[in-house]
Amino acid sequence: MSLMNPNPVNAAARKRVAIVIANPAVSSITGWPVGFWWSELSHPYLSFVEAGYEVEIFSPEGGACAADAMSDPNDASGYSKTDLISQGFLHTPELLARVAATKPVRDIALEAFDAIVVAGGQAPMFTFESASALQEKFVAFYTAGKVAAALCHGAAILRYARLPDGTPLVRGKTVTGFANVEEDFADNAVWQYGLLPRGTHLMPWRIEDELRALGANYVQAGLWRSFAVRDGNLVTGQQNFSGAETARLVIEALGR
Repeated sequence: MSLMNPNPVNAAARKRVAIVIANPAVSSITGWPVGFWWSELSHPYLSFVEAGYEVEIFSPEGGACAADAMSDPNDASGYSKTDLISQGFLHTPELLARVAATKPVRDIALEAFDAIVVAGGQAPMFTFESASALQEKFVAFYTAGKVAAALCHGAAILRYARLPDGTPLVRGKTVTGFANVEEDFADNAVWQYGLLPRGTHLMPWRIEDELRALGANYVQAGLWRSFAVRDGNLVTGQQNFSGAETARLVIEALGR
């Protein structure tokens, strides 16, 4: 594809990144509250600020956002108890205040940012279909030659992202996102603990299957392995352990 402006990055200017997290929702399958995933915000955030970037936090609708419970290192499940980066984020009032008052995606000025990074969590799988402003903004970054990145279930945005001619943005691109083996693991876990009837899937559809169906070259590194891939100015990360790696590829694309 021919881009209007294939290299819009000013190497001398301080880079600015817009991180998008999902608004709170309720799973249509389980009835449980769903949201964004802490490490998919906190880990890229840390990488970007350490690189000297400015970071702002947005959500499709704006306002207060809430994370999936198991992504909280203080959750009783203990699932994320070793996530000290998120623990630090949670104990920084200034950062928590930004999550409690996110700006709406429509307020992202394309000319003011060098990259957009869409974090995951469970909510994107239920809400991004109707997030038209996010779909349009993601495509706008990509077609402007700026970095467009999506992480874990945040890659749900790629199911809906269409180029101006209607072609799926991911067609012919090498991408990753939450893998089928990881969906299987999560499904089996809730079946094992009797939280859902066997055969009922946590997610209404699967990232890997849908991206392949759209003509993407989907790749993954195995169960819960940190992994991200860059195809031009499109960057994707596999799952919640891939936040720093995703940020690394964004930084590689932008330069310090």
